[in-house]
Amino acid sequence: MIQKLVHFCTRYMSIGVVLIGFLGILEPSWMKPLAPQIPTLLGIIMFGMGMSLKPEDFRNVFRQPKNVALGALLQFAIMPALAFVLIQLFRLPPAIAIGIVLVGCCPGGTASNVITYLARGDVALSVSMTMVSTLLAPLVTPFLVWLIAGTWVNISFFSMMISIMKMVLLPLLLGVVMNTFFPRQVSRVIGIMPLLSALVIILTVGCVVSLSGRAIVDNGLMILAAVICHNLLGMFLGGLCARKLGLTPAQCRAMTIEVGMQNSGLASTLALMYFTAAGGIAGAIFSVWHNVSGSLYASYCIGKEEEQQAPVNTLEKAK
Repeated sequence: MIQKLVHFCTRYMSIGVVLIGFLGILEPSWMKPLAPQIPTLLGIIMFGMGMSLKPEDFRNVFRQPKNVALGALLQFAIMPALAFVLIQLFRLPPAIAIGIVLVGCCPGGTASNVITYLARGDVALSVSMTMVSTLLAPLVTPFLVWLIAGTWVNISFFSMMISIMKMVLLPLLLGVVMNTFFPRQVSRVIGIMPLLSALVIILTVGCVVSLSGRAIVDNGLMILAAVICHNLLGMFLGGLCARKLGLTPAQCRAMTIEVGMQNSGLASTLALMYFTAAGGIAGAIFSVWHNVSGSLYASYCIGKEEEQQAPVNTLEKAK
């Protein structure tokens, strides 16, 4: 019964996001009180991610260190650079542009591992890249945000670094410790973590919308266009670089997904904590859109693989 509920909520998360978005606009007073709890909820999600990791996942980093390092480099180079270009191209006001910057500078999203699995990509590489980019985030994310936006917004580098450590790094490591020493207990609760992740995303979107309804009405379509371009260009460039550098098809799929899918929940949370609620809009939209684009990409990969296998199956039957 619980698994059916988890499957239903994760599958129809986008519908929940749309509904709570309307609720946030029509009845903002219902969602605003939840805003201070978003950092805690994000920490719970990162704790759940940690519980899904094992010591073997850390060893995988050393089994293909060049590819993991390449993935982290591409992610923290391509996505921030695209953010800088897009905010210039779309001429977004600073209060909203900072959201695009935050999305570009955040580590990989946890949903990327599931999408990589569906796309029949290199799951071990995907998990390693997500893990490494998340571990680097407390230092790299504040630095990149300061580098891109430091001239037009006030950025508290060390405060942001400490916040990311509290919300992301410490819960992640605590989850790994729990899974290492109490695997039986962890196995009983790990199944509901996707449900909690979906609920946190929905609640985050509701809070962002309730706090910035006017900005969404005035700039919603422009932000949507910028977010879609950010995600699709990130996936395209990530995959292109992987192919040019000679990675296998499975590794290229993992790289495509990892580079383009960000921890947008973290981006929205940082926007609410350090900037403006309007800055969280990009992350809220990205949370929904990258799951849509990732699922479509996975379907494309599966269809392409089946087409390539079809002639082989035909020849085998002929023999």
